[in-house]
Amino acid sequence: MEIFKNFIELLNSILWGDKLGFPLLIPLLGLVGIYLTVGLRFLTWHKLVYAAGLLWKGRHPQQGASGDISPFQALMTALSATIGTGNIAGVATAIYFGGPGAIFWMWVIALFGMATKYAEAVLAVKYREVDEIGNYVGGPMYYIKNGLKEKWHWLGGAFAFFGMIAGFGLGNMVQSNSVADEIHNTFNISPWISGLILAALVASVILGGIKRIAEVAGKVVPVMASAYFIAALSIILLHFNEIPDALALIVNSAFSNTAASGGFAGATIMMAIRWGVARGIFSNESGLGSAPIAHAAARTNDPVRQGLIAMMGTFIDTIIICSMTALVIILTGVWDSGVTGAPLSSLAFDTGLPGAGKYIVSFGILVFAFTTMLGWSYYGERCGEYLFGVRIIIPFRIAWVTAVFVGSIFDLEFVWLLADALNGLMAIPNLIALLLLSPVIFQVTREYFNKPSGN
Repeated sequence: MEIFKNFIELLNSILWGDKLGFPLLIPLLGLVGIYLTVGLRFLTWHKLVYAAGLLWKGRHPQQGASGDISPFQALMTALSATIGTGNIAGVATAIYFGGPGAIFWMWVIALFGMATKYAEAVLAVKYREVDEIGNYVGGPMYYIKNGLKEKWHWLGGAFAFFGMIAGFGLGNMVQSNSVADEIHNTFNISPWISGLILAALVASVILGGIKRIAEVAGKVVPVMASAYFIAALSIILLHFNEIPDALALIVNSAFSNTAASGGFAGATIMMAIRWGVARGIFSNESGLGSAPIAHAAARTNDPVRQGLIAMMGTFIDTIIICSMTALVIILTGVWDSGVTGAPLSSLAFDTGLPGAGKYIVSFGILVFAFTTMLGWSYYGERCGEYLFGVRIIIPFRIAWVTAVFVGSIFDLEFVWLLADALNGLMAIPNLIALLLLSPVIFQVTREYFNKPSGN
């Protein structure tokens, strides 16, 4: 076991730049995002308002469109998987290890990641299939299989394998462990009790498949995101005069080493980039290839429309929600307290809103993590189906619910390590496919916006 753990640590070092390793994925994700952004002529930035309009219209699918769920529900399902502990614990962890400058690099990877998310969804809809029980299925494994030559098809299988296994860590046990730990710290409720309740709630939804997951996500995600946003905004407005200083600290720290202060151990520029990018990707999942699995089920006949809606997920998750968490941590003055993870966010909210703040974070973690487990159950299930067929669906759901409980009662230090590694391994075949299929992405985009209805 120790040998395997050492191997995973080495793999993380290579992928994410831990210790002295070369950060393979940081430049790769950045360069693919930049390439797609430029290739799309910065469409993902100047069409942001247009995309928001499509999102609003997406509550009602196009007449005669094919798919299982509305475009809006597809985005909410994707957001249910991305808005989670990454927005609370992940942002706090990035600041703890990388300093305030990590937030700047989180913004950068998100701005270019919007093009990556757009491209993923475009390909997911264009190359999706209908399985033998009538479900619309898609994602990297399908656009690799249907869009690339046979010599590349092994990448689809690799993505599906990594995605299926990663889900149990990243989208399941890591989430349930965070919930159980936060509830125990706040309400002194035993983790096994929290785990049982959480497992039962997850089972009640995922056993109904994508339509029930989308229905729950479509109702819960907007409410939970709005509630968290309002709570964070209240604290930020109480420190309104300090906002310019906080933003200056973030930007300055992104380009200079952050000195040790209070309980903060100090951070280099490289640490700021590493932790900002890694936690940003953990939060919005641009480039991982997970979100397009949900967007492939959307009732739409136009890949570009769904791509524009999909890119809003990265904007909402990172540019809005993660930024709110970061500003609360910095403005309340606790960023250098030496506390990390969810407890740092809880400390910040409780400092900003004494008495109520820690309960807001506890509720946020509970709901965010719950919906993340729903979204990732669908991702893992589709990856499993690609590898083993529809016969895997019921056994997978049973295993998923069991893992929710297991995650809540065990120390998951190794699971966090494994989740980060599998995160990176998922991204590699997906990014290769995005590069190889980029001419298709650019072509269908030009065709859409050359039509009178596309302007």
